[in-house]
Order: sequence, then structure tokens, then C-alpha cells
Amino acid sequence: MAQKIVTVYTDDLTGIESEEVRTHSFSLDGVNYEIDLVADNYDRLFEALAPFIDKGRKVGRTKVVSRPRKGSADGPSAEEIRAWARQNNFEVNDRGRVPAMIREAYDQVH
Repeated sequence: MAQKIVTVYTDDLTGIESEEVRTHSFSLDGVNYEIDLVADNYDRLFEALAPFIDKGRKVGRTKVVSRPRKGSADGPSAEEIRAWARQNNFEVNDRGRVPAMIREAYDQVH
């Protein structure tokens, strides 16, 4: 049996599918968010936040902590999952969020 995995990149704001979608992170009131956007929508987000960024105070960068797998205290890193995915013929980006489908496939095997 052959298996073909197709990765579709979708803009979270518009639902448009595009290879140009990138994951962006931001934080508000201590809650961290990630959103996948094409460049035009990222520009819209940045323009909307620009007046607040301009008047706000920088407090430094926060360390991004990856979410552990279910049932594991520390879980595999995104790099480990990407390496496994490539060895098993999944297409995965070098950066950004590892798609849930790939994480689930990894979890099923491990």
C-alpha cells in the first residue's frame, strides 16, 4: 500500500490556501498566541498593532516553550519530530509549527 501525505497551508484569518503561509507569534495579557498568515494579512496585523507597539515598552523576548506530548513530562522536540517525519516520507517545514497530523502520526508510532 502506498501512502501520500499532502500538506496544505491555510491562512487562519481568511482560510485561503497558500505556500506563502507563515506562523507568527504574539502575546497579550500574558497569553501567547500563534497564527498562520499570508504576508498581506501579517501586514494587516502589524499595522493594527503598530500604534500600540510604538507606545509600548519592550520587556525583552520570552523563551518559547514547546508543548509536551500527552502522557510525557518533556516530550520530543519539534526537531526530533521533523527528523522522524522526513525519515518516514512526510513533508515538513524547517521552521514553524509541526502540523498536528504529523505529531499524531509520530504519537501513534511511539
